[in-house]
Amino acid sequence: MLLGTGAALALPALLSPPARAAQAGSLRLGVLPFGTVQWELDTIRRFGLDKEAGLTIVPVELAGPQAGQVALQGGSVDVITNDWLWVARQRATGTNLAFLPYTASLGAVIVPGNSPMKSLADLKGRRIGVAGSALDKSWLMLQAHAKQAHGLDLATAAEPVYAAPPLLSQQLEAGRIDAALTYWHFAAKLEAKGMRQLAGMDEVTRGLGVTTEVPMVGYCFKEDWAKANSAAVAAFADCSRKAKEILARDDAAWAPLRPLMGADSDAAALRLRDRFREGIPTKWGEPERKDAAALFTLLAKLGGPELVGSATTIPEGTFWPLAWG
Repeated sequence: MLLGTGAALALPALLSPPARAAQAGSLRLGVLPFGTVQWELDTIRRFGLDKEAGLTIVPVELAGPQAGQVALQGGSVDVITNDWLWVARQRATGTNLAFLPYTASLGAVIVPGNSPMKSLADLKGRRIGVAGSALDKSWLMLQAHAKQAHGLDLATAAEPVYAAPPLLSQQLEAGRIDAALTYWHFAAKLEAKGMRQLAGMDEVTRGLGVTTEVPMVGYCFKEDWAKANSAAVAAFADCSRKAKEILARDDAAWAPLRPLMGADSDAAALRLRDRFREGIPTKWGEPERKDAAALFTLLAKLGGPELVGSATTIPEGTFWPLAWG
């Protein structure tokens, strides 16, 4: 969803600016070298949102997502990005983490621009690259949707190939696979080269009965730390949403981000910008949390203990009690 000029996200009155300046404190944020969190953090700093909030954000560069999980659990960072599925699994095993939304963007099934495929039903007999593993949440949801909508068991009717997103992009461009289910920023770069979406994950989740926009990826932190640093969490959430509001409405704010975007063309930069905007969560409340809980139950059935551990329903406390919209 693109927000027009002048549009604003509904921001809760967390603390008055003077109180935040005195109480917000600091937090250590785990970031990937070219992750989209870098875009938001750069915007926060350029527009002085952290100073306005009285918050010191200390970035800690991570080698990858797994390193982020280790760093958070080991206490060398306070906040990382991950999905609520992982947070719920950790809570089910006794590690009380919590989640605040960052983005609703997940990814898409991408095919060459001249591909004859028109719907997911056309994946029958095709080689489809899947980012991650057989337990990737998007792949599980795509299989469930294809079965419901087309009676198609993708795991057997198609030929899935599991690999990292950069390799999938190369294989799709070389014609070695027919389609790729990949993360949104890799999908955006492929679109900029003339490829197209066969299905977006937003379409897939709607097909599974989700009626709201559910942010899948968010900021994750230890519950005990958050309770002891509630002003920092509130101020950080405020900064995050204000930065997204700027990036949603102000095209000029994107120019300084170009070196961080990994875009090799103007077309790629524009597509990344537009797809980022589409994933900005504008609402986070009880309806979205109910849909997230329903998705978790579905994924628990599809992926079993390997995916969600011992939990069959989303554990209480998974979502940090802060709502907007």
